[in-house]
Amino acid sequence: MAPAPDSDVPTLHVRCGSDLHEKLRRAGFIGEYLEYADPFCQGPVLATPDWLARRAAFVAGEYGWFTNRELAEETRLRDAAERALEHAAHQPRVVIWVEHDSYDQLFLARCLAQFQATPPRLLELIAVDHHPGITRFTGLGQVPDADLPALWRARCVVTQAQMQAGAAVWNALRAATPLGLAHFARNGVPGLPLMGPALRRHCQELPGMRDGLSETERLVLRILADGPLAAGRVFHELQLREALPWLGDIMLAAILARMKQAREPAIASPDMSPAPWPRAILAITAAGRAVLAGRRDYRDLGPPARWLGGVHIPAAACWHWDDAAGTAIWA
Repeated sequence: MAPAPDSDVPTLHVRCGSDLHEKLRRAGFIGEYLEYADPFCQGPVLATPDWLARRAAFVAGEYGWFTNRELAEETRLRDAAERALEHAAHQPRVVIWVEHDSYDQLFLARCLAQFQATPPRLLELIAVDHHPGITRFTGLGQVPDADLPALWRARCVVTQAQMQAGAAVWNALRAATPLGLAHFARNGVPGLPLMGPALRRHCQELPGMRDGLSETERLVLRILADGPLAAGRVFHELQLREALPWLGDIMLAAILARMKQAREPAIASPDMSPAPWPRAILAITAAGRAVLAGRRDYRDLGPPARWLGGVHIPAAACWHWDDAAGTAIWA
């Protein structure tokens, strides 16, 4: 029997989800597995001492209906993940597995910021944006188990410069303005080639200059413009139209809920007793059609305030994204 691919050095595999845990075992890997699952691409990520508590409150409030985890449990899980990431510095080898979307790349920035302060003896990276035989690559979960050893052999040692770059991205994400992220989105991040495009897609979740919609909100309205659909079908269509898929289904559910909670909702459930997600029927409203046609600005509909990293987005004046110029503008 061939030795395990990671048998030469005790290894900790770090991943922003559980999708590779069993796949690595089936592929013959024997190292430990750390799941650090926090969607930094949504909600507040602040440069304050209570940032983890704010993350726990956000996740419990936005996704608790699906996960059945209350605030105390989310707090415990986030504290445990942070402690495990700090303890990883004592591991002989740490390998980070990521793909190219903003969920994964912001997780990578968090890891690199942590390891820049306390680096493991050996830190390596597997970062993937395509795979042979997969026409539309959206994530490592698509990779056949038998192909994981080949990805392992292509891993790279993370340099101090890459750790510094990741830390700079992490600091920019937590800043009160998106100007730092916009710079990286426009110019790229040295040593981290997948980070720049992911940050551009992240910045597109700011209100757009033309219509006040985030890119996801805009895609949702375009999908529903053709007629009412079940929420699950909206998610499916969004995955097809999204240039750089990053949303999970419950993450989209939170966005849809906010769109329905505006003073003048852009979408609504046309029946009076909507079914649970994902069977609930959604339809675009007259106000939503006016925004999509450019006759109204989405911010004028009074959507709920939200956070994107360190940037607060109220219904009033806020940071917008100018996609043509590739920069953020206060308006």
